[in-house]
Amino acid sequence: MNKSVLSILTASVIGLGSFFGASYALAGDDETVEITNVSYDPTRELYKAYNQLFIKHWKETTKSDVDVVQSHGGSGKQALEVANGLQADVVTLALEGDVDAVKDAGLIKEGYVKNFPLESSPYTSTIVFLVRAGNPKKIYDWSDLVRDDVSIVTPNPKTSGGARWNYLAAWYFFEKAGQNEDQVKDSIKKLYKNVAVLDSGARGSTTSFVENGQGDVLLAWENEAFLSLVEYPGKYEIVVPSVSILCQPTVALVDEVVDERGTRKVATEYLNYLYSEDAQRVEAKWYYRPSNEKILKEYQFDSNEKTIKQIPENGKWIITNVDLTNIAHFGGWTAATKKHFSNGGLFDQLYEK
Repeated sequence: MNKSVLSILTASVIGLGSFFGASYALAGDDETVEITNVSYDPTRELYKAYNQLFIKHWKETTKSDVDVVQSHGGSGKQALEVANGLQADVVTLALEGDVDAVKDAGLIKEGYVKNFPLESSPYTSTIVFLVRAGNPKKIYDWSDLVRDDVSIVTPNPKTSGGARWNYLAAWYFFEKAGQNEDQVKDSIKKLYKNVAVLDSGARGSTTSFVENGQGDVLLAWENEAFLSLVEYPGKYEIVVPSVSILCQPTVALVDEVVDERGTRKVATEYLNYLYSEDAQRVEAKWYYRPSNEKILKEYQFDSNEKTIKQIPENGKWIITNVDLTNIAHFGGWTAATKKHFSNGGLFDQLYEK
């Protein structure tokens, strides 16, 4: 029996070398250098493809070999693991706030967002809805998620970066609808009361919805939703809400680790190369929005369709008819984390287990 891509890639650690007991050669030695990228759940396919591209690039430019070990899980949980000792040369996490947790542990230097272009965000994404074919519950916008007859699947904002984007996108919708803060809190409370499954990470939520048949709607990263259309043609549809949020995954060197291993040069190039045209096209292929404006436009299509049943034959997939806010609307990640996601913050107050 053939297993789906989503099933095959559910292991928490994948890579091109052994994760435990690995020997790390210094960059510049004759031995193959090995670096570890600790990332979040939905980037499994992206980095599997990108690592092969980077290995070729590194060989062509330095005549040296590199192996890349990959670790995946809920972004917040991954950040905590690195802060607690999981060895990572680079982190490519779902949001700046999770990278901050590694910085606050003393492993990343202050000002890391200035080390790479666009505040160290080589690609972006957004949040959409995934529903079953025919949209039987007629779910079209965030207001439908507070109905009593709707069952939601979304990951846990305490462990998942994607879940925090989901939460903030919903908050923005109710706020823009004219609700005051108390009314927004009430709406968010109703929404999370309808959550049937609160997985630790975004890929777990996709599995719960797509493979296990739970819930009526999945709050999903854009790339997760498109992968589901590809993997299960005719079974799911993407609903584009009226508003969402520009999700900016953040990359960073783990300074303490790269200096200890002597891998700063190769690790820096690993992140720099994410901005190259070849890499940007790989990112677009796996349904992330390229930061390169030229390549971004190659994949954009103008449509007023609110439901996407399949990817257009011309390969264009980037939705433009949605109002996107960003984290600056919430005062940046430090303020948003303190208010909404810290222990005792609004999510803890509003979510009823």
